[in-house]
Amino acid sequence: MKDIRITLAESLRTHAAPVAKTRVVAGFDGFVDQLAKIVEERQDLEHYTPVPTISRFAELLGQASGRSSLREFVVQSVDAGGCAVNLGDGIAKLGVQLDYFGTLGEPLHPAFAEFAETCRSCTSWGREPGFTMAMEFQDGKYMLSSVTQLTEFCPESIREYLRDGRFAEACAAASLIAITNWTLYPHMTDCWTLMQQEVFSKLTHRPWFFLDLVDPRSRSLSETRRMLPVLSRFEDAGRCVLGGNLNEANVLAGLLNVPVVHEEGPAVAEQCEALRQKLNISEVAIHCIAGGAVASEDGVVWIDGPYTANPKKSTGAGDRYNAGYSLGRILNLPAEQRCLLGAAASGFFVRNARSGTLEELSAFLEQWADGNLKD
Repeated sequence: MKDIRITLAESLRTHAAPVAKTRVVAGFDGFVDQLAKIVEERQDLEHYTPVPTISRFAELLGQASGRSSLREFVVQSVDAGGCAVNLGDGIAKLGVQLDYFGTLGEPLHPAFAEFAETCRSCTSWGREPGFTMAMEFQDGKYMLSSVTQLTEFCPESIREYLRDGRFAEACAAASLIAITNWTLYPHMTDCWTLMQQEVFSKLTHRPWFFLDLVDPRSRSLSETRRMLPVLSRFEDAGRCVLGGNLNEANVLAGLLNVPVVHEEGPAVAEQCEALRQKLNISEVAIHCIAGGAVASEDGVVWIDGPYTANPKKSTGAGDRYNAGYSLGRILNLPAEQRCLLGAAASGFFVRNARSGTLEELSAFLEQWADGNLKD
C-alpha cells in the first residue's frame, strides 16, 4: 500500500492551479517579533553557549530570587510576527491569494514590508502593532508581549474600518477566513460580535472560519467563558475550525468539563472530539510538538509529526501548521491528510526558518515518507 504521505505529495502537485485561484482572508493580529537566545556562558566575542531549555532558564530565574541578577540575550532577528501574519505568510507561500487586515501600524511598520508584498492586499487596522520578545529554547519558546496599544482595537474603531467595504468584499470572495489572537486583544469578543452582525451574517457561500485563540491563560475565566458562545456563533455564517496547541486546548477543557490531556498522542484527538461536541462547531484541530490531531465529521485522527530536536526557528511553527491545515481544509482533503499537510508545513519551517512552497512541501512529504529528513 502506498504511503499516505506520498499520496498527499502527488495530490498537492495536481492542485497547484486551483490553489493559485483561491482566496483567503487573515486577521487581525500583527506583532514585531524580536527573536532571542539567552546566554548561559560566553566564550569570546563570537561564541557563546545558549541556555538550552525552559527549565534551565527557570532555574536561573529562581537563583536570582531575593538577590537580583543579569543575563545577556542575543537578538537573532527582528521579524514580522503575529499569528495572522505567520499563518498568512505560510498560506501565501503555498500559492493562495491572501487578503490581510490587522494591526501593522500606520504607517506600516518596516518589519512587515516583505510580508505585505506576498499579499494580494494588505490593510493595516491599527496605529501601532504589538511587540514581542520571543526567547527560544530547545524544548519550546517563552514570549513576552507588549500589548497596551492593542486596546485601540475595539468595536468603535472596527466600525470605521468596515465603512470602505474592503473587508466585506474580501470575505465574500474567500474560501477561508482565518481569525487569530483573541487573548491579547481585550475587546476582541465584542469585535467578533460586531463583525458577525455587520459582515459574516451577510455571506451566502458559507466559507470556512479558522480560529486560533492563542494561549488564554492570561485572561480571566469569566472573559473566556463569555467568549465561547460568540465563538460558536461563527457556525451561523460558515463552518468553524478551532485550532491551537495542547496548552490552549487544556484551558478550554477545564472550562467545559472535558478531561485534560497531559501527554501528546491519540488522547489529544479524543479531547478534540469532546471539545467539538461541547462547542457545537465543525472541527477542532490541535497541533503538538510530536504531531497533530483533529476531530471532525470525517474523522477523529492523531498523526505523528516530523519532529526535530534542533529547530532553526520555532516561533511561528504552530501558525505554519495552521496554514498547511487550512489549505488542506480548503482542498477538502481527508482528515489525516489535512493533519499531515499541517505537520509538513510546520516541519519544513522549523528546519529552514521560512515557509515552504507547495512543491517544497510535496518534496518534504516524500523525504519524510522515505525516512530521509535531516534534523
